[in-house]
Amino acid sequence: MNDFSPIPVVIPCGGMGTRIREASDRLPKPLIEVGGRPILWHIMKIYESHGFRRFVLPLGYKGELVKDFFLNYRQRTAKSMTVGLTSEEGPTFHDVEVEDWEVTLVDTGLETGTGGRLGMIAEHLDADHFLLTYGDGVADIDLTALMETHRGHDRLATVTGVRPTSRFGELKVDGHKVESFDEKPALDAGLINGGFFAFDRAFLDYVTPDSGMLETDPLPKAVANGQLAMYHHEGFWQSMDTYREYVALNAMWDEGIAPWKRW
Repeated sequence: MNDFSPIPVVIPCGGMGTRIREASDRLPKPLIEVGGRPILWHIMKIYESHGFRRFVLPLGYKGELVKDFFLNYRQRTAKSMTVGLTSEEGPTFHDVEVEDWEVTLVDTGLETGTGGRLGMIAEHLDADHFLLTYGDGVADIDLTALMETHRGHDRLATVTGVRPTSRFGELKVDGHKVESFDEKPALDAGLINGGFFAFDRAFLDYVTPDSGMLETDPLPKAVANGQLAMYHHEGFWQSMDTYREYVALNAMWDEGIAPWKRW
């Protein structure tokens, strides 16, 4: 069995979430909740289910709230606690279910691009490989297969390709008769970047703290040098880029049909 526990997972948490202002005015996008938990927590649980436990979070917009979330994690998850009001010791938490995670949080600036954020945390990526995903998307992705695909070729980077879904329902008709109605059909267009990456550590040679966005600077350079491969994910994938998608993800969770929940 693979032991992925030493491999760091990078989840950039610096974006402003400008297209989901209804929630991101008061919270950074990764802390917007799905089913009462930040979407960041859901993403980390996806990785945990495949044996990953080390996380490096580059912070930007409202980064202090992400720090606060983890600093007070035991308090947030405890079902009960005892506080000695005259004691100098801290509270005692009971019935605490705390994940075995190591979380490194790094301030990387408000305006820094994702490539620059990656360049600023290079010292924390101390294994032969590291993974990266965005702080706003979930999937029932087989991360073990992603790692096996990445290790199976000689390229520095592997991107997950997914087929996007349409915002609009698709009707299949026979004359005036509707034969089927698919609320969110997969488009027949080509694959898009699903945001789940695997890298060799040597990919860091493509980034510096001054790099721009990962997709417009380091990754195109890797493509030009023949260093980017693809893993095809055919299952569920959904970003939380808009308020509509935020509502849809919460509805899936509330109805007990969240495909990304594999823990």
